Amino acid sequence: MLPALVVHGSFPPLQRVGVVRLACCEPAGVGLHMTHWSTRSLARAAQLRGIAPTISHSEVALILRDADLQPHRSRYWKTPTPDDAFQRKAAQIIWCYERAQALAEQGEVVLCLDEKPNIQVLERRCPTYRVRPGLIEKREFEYVRHGTVNFLVKLEVHTGQMRGWCLERNDSACLRAVLPELLEAYADALRIHLIWDNGSSHVSRETLHFLRHNYPHVRVLFTPAHASWLNQAELLLRAFGARYLQRGDWASRSEFITHLEASWPEYNRLYAHPFTWSWTRPMMREWVARHSP
Repeated sequence: MLPALVVHGSFPPLQRVGVVRLACCEPAGVGLHMTHWSTRSLARAAQLRGIAPTISHSEVALILRDADLQPHRSRYWKTPTPDDAFQRKAAQIIWCYERAQALAEQGEVVLCLDEKPNIQVLERRCPTYRVRPGLIEKREFEYVRHGTVNFLVKLEVHTGQMRGWCLERNDSACLRAVLPELLEAYADALRIHLIWDNGSSHVSRETLHFLRHNYPHVRVLFTPAHASWLNQAELLLRAFGARYLQRGDWASRSEFITHLEASWPEYNRLYAHPFTWSWTRPMMREWVARHSP
């Protein structure tokens, strides 16, 4: 059903509906090769298809605004398969989030791990012009590359505290090299619930063998396929990156590594807090029921 249109102006309802219908279909559906609409291309297409003899892009924008349509925007998303395996794995992880504080009080800890691989170390060719009254910051478009860094983060769910490691490579060998330091910080824990995605370094035979034979009290929980967003470490990386990676400028790879090693303790001091997780197991089961074939 089309939304109610309340645009005031010289366009009768049928013309407004025609513009909305056009915006809701792909350009290919009307014989065009464009990949998406803009207000200018919609105005042009509306005229060519006889929807309106004349219409400007600003008038199209008003029609779209009142119809609550934004064809110029998009968002990536992953489609998990809502099967029994998804429900079982998701329920185990959500249970840990729901009981993270209670588990900590009885000697168990919930940890989330994730990597931000191949972060480009970029240096702007010219100095940045900092913000001034009446002027926004201006940054040089061209840059010099100084290699990449793989950044592994651990989130302690019940406190929101993080720990970071710079890895030479995003593989099982480099991951296993830091796991002792990561896990031995919880040597007194009765159990460690370790949540991560299905990355190749996580699911490798060597990694699982290492954990099984050296840390039998670690319970490994993998997120379901195409549902890595169930890992709260992704929320951590987003929060950390917004404050410590965006608009950065580094003259060398070693300088960037030094920056990362100094940044995660500062994040803990200034920003760390438990993430609010509102997706409960009943909500998950309702979602599965709606999306199951």
